[in-house]
Amino acid sequence: SRIKVTKAIIQSMTREERRKPSLIEGSRKKRIARGSGTSIVEVNRLLKQFEQVRSMMHHFSRKKGIKRFPFPMP
Repeated sequence: SRIKVTKAIIQSMTREERRKPSLIEGSRKKRIARGSGTSIVEVNRLLKQFEQVRSMMHHFSRKKGIKRFPFPMP
């Protein structure tokens, strides 16, 4: 399941990588993928999702809530 994959990837990161994902480049991605039993594509997918959520949270904090969300919510 997606949750198990996500958990495995996160657990394969060092504490420093979890605190600062921008540190994760090529060789680190390869190590994380190997350690989690996943692919570099899966590691990239998780990092991209993290950045998207971080961006939304930043947007919310600046715009004071969901009323000014940039696209309609379902």
